[in-house]
Amino acid sequence: MKKTVDGLTVNVVERGEASGGAAVLFLHGWGSRASLFEGLIELMAKKYFVLAPDMPGFGDSDEPADPWDVGRYADLILDLLKPYSLKKLILVGHSFGGRVILKLCERELPFEIEKIILIDSAGIKPKKSLRQRLSLAAYKTGRRVMSLWPLKKIFPDAVEKMRKKRGSADYNAASPVMRQTLVKVVNEDLRHVLPSVKAPTLLIWGTADTATPLSDGELMEKLIPDAGLVKIEGAGHYSFLEAPEYVARVTASFLNI
Repeated sequence: MKKTVDGLTVNVVERGEASGGAAVLFLHGWGSRASLFEGLIELMAKKYFVLAPDMPGFGDSDEPADPWDVGRYADLILDLLKPYSLKKLILVGHSFGGRVILKLCERELPFEIEKIILIDSAGIKPKKSLRQRLSLAAYKTGRRVMSLWPLKKIFPDAVEKMRKKRGSADYNAASPVMRQTLVKVVNEDLRHVLPSVKAPTLLIWGTADTATPLSDGELMEKLIPDAGLVKIEGAGHYSFLEAPEYVARVTASFLNI
């Protein structure tokens, strides 16, 4: 169903019936959409009321008019939840969705977080090697030089070609606003939040994840006071899609479904 939140049309999947018990909120990854959680949504709707929005800029929801940071996404989620008056929530986040969940854990919330499930979660900013720092500096210098007249007139496509060559698949596929949003998002390190996460937390990670490597999951397990890490051998960044039955069993056990 479509809802209007802060002037944006947000597509929201709703399943199950709201009651006095806990509800489940799913937050998807970058470039993704809520419907990818369909298997887990069906599982949890047996016991819980479930909400799964397409976050702004993704799926069937509107794109923000200006670049957002993680805090703006957290704000929108809180505004989305207001009409439901939920008292307890189980938060499930994949990749970027996990990053938004960590941001929520910084806030004074109108509900209790009962449990958290983070799947191949983002939130830890990797340290750049010397080689990476030099490469970035060279790229920025080249971009500035090729933006100067008359080079820009002689080589009008040079800067765009440099951007495409250097940019990630997510960056290159995004609109200008979402590219700037991605830069804001990935440059925020949320590891300082981890020790203050109070809810029992299940971490699910693909051992072959190259987007958010297993070392991120291991660090989260170490820093979150009540966390356990489940490793899925050979799975990549979308471990919940690569091993759906295994992830469903682990989730059901964690939530006593």
